[in-house]
Amino acid sequence: NITNNVVTNFTANVLLAAGASPIMSEGIDESEALARAADAVVLNIGTLHSRQVKYCLKIGAEANRFGKPVIFDPVGAGATPFRNATAAQILTDIDVSLLRGNYGEIGFLAGASDKVKGVDNCSVDADVVMLRRLAKDTGAVIAATGPTDYITDGGAVFTNETGHILLQYVTGAGCALTSLTGAFMAVADDNKLGVLAALAFYGAAAEKAAAKAKGPASFAVGFVDALYTLSYKEFKKITEGKIAVIGESARENIDLELNRKE
Repeated sequence: NITNNVVTNFTANVLLAAGASPIMSEGIDESEALARAADAVVLNIGTLHSRQVKYCLKIGAEANRFGKPVIFDPVGAGATPFRNATAAQILTDIDVSLLRGNYGEIGFLAGASDKVKGVDNCSVDADVVMLRRLAKDTGAVIAATGPTDYITDGGAVFTNETGHILLQYVTGAGCALTSLTGAFMAVADDNKLGVLAALAFYGAAAEKAAAKAKGPASFAVGFVDALYTLSYKEFKKITEGKIAVIGESARENIDLELNRKE
């Protein structure tokens, strides 16, 4: 995980609770060794600076060389010229497996006219045609997340409606979600379904935690616990009717297995 210094601790805790083994790195000199050892590489530009750009490009290229999935979170894309140029360079120079952002970030990268005013902007509605086009242009799975998550590789578009509004009050919740998708993609046979499973699992844990939370602070603690304790039975119950494919008349459940102990 090459992520930002605001969310490093929370992201690592989320990954550990979900059963992953994270490495949080800031050292460009270990790019080759980490890319070789990792099952997936996550690039996050939340607290962006020139040294980080060089590291992202270096380890992204190494991950491509070793055939490891690269997950890119273009935090704040559309907010500043530096972020815009960095996001464009990563998408041009690196073979990205997943592009995950909020509606505003993904909309900007897809050419929408709306301006992103901050790193948590979610005001742009996801457009299915736009998402499919972006997936085909980049060769990546696209995940535009918000009240409804949209996932596509340029073909079918899956939606996920698990989650809770309290996630918006926890700094780094979106960044941690991106890193979790990397953990799921590392073990999934199908990238798109791996991403869908990660989003559904994350949202289900949020709903479980919110049921007992008194506010954002207790929710954040309970959320990490929920990621650790969520059973397959609970997952199936919470996700019922909340996962679908756009265009189908019935909102049928997509069978997503959780590779974790009950």
